Amino acid sequence: MKKEFMKIALKEAKLAGKLREVPVGAVIVKDDQIIASAHNLREILKDPTAHAEVLAIKKAAEVLGDWRLNGCEMYVTLEPCPMCAGAIIQSRIKRVYIGTFDPVAGCCGSALNVVQSEELNSMVDVQWMYDEECSSILTEFFKKRR
Repeated sequence: MKKEFMKIALKEAKLAGKLREVPVGAVIVKDDQIIASAHNLREILKDPTAHAEVLAIKKAAEVLGDWRLNGCEMYVTLEPCPMCAGAIIQSRIKRVYIGTFDPVAGCCGSALNVVQSEELNSMVDVQWMYDEECSSILTEFFKKRR
């Protein structure tokens, strides 16, 4: 199931890439059912907060009728940034599956570890999936932009 959920997150990332957005996709799952999915829309919406993770969290909150996403898991193609890591903590997501790391801005253990910070009293379970396609889609996107 985990690989299937990451494949759906990758489909979201590909949709973002077709829109000339940074190709990142996110899926939120509760009880082995997808309740929300999204991809980056910062350029289209002209909104710096329109990351895949934040958009998926907003959709999941609507579906559940609560901002607390207790019991939910997120599948995301790229390690969340500081903003998204904060949103994951605030929404009470219990586990995050990550397709590839971000050594510059990743906040789930690469650059920083916001989601498992004792200072913030947060212990989101982080599971690294290291999916080659999650990495290559980003590499190819940035090669084309340069």
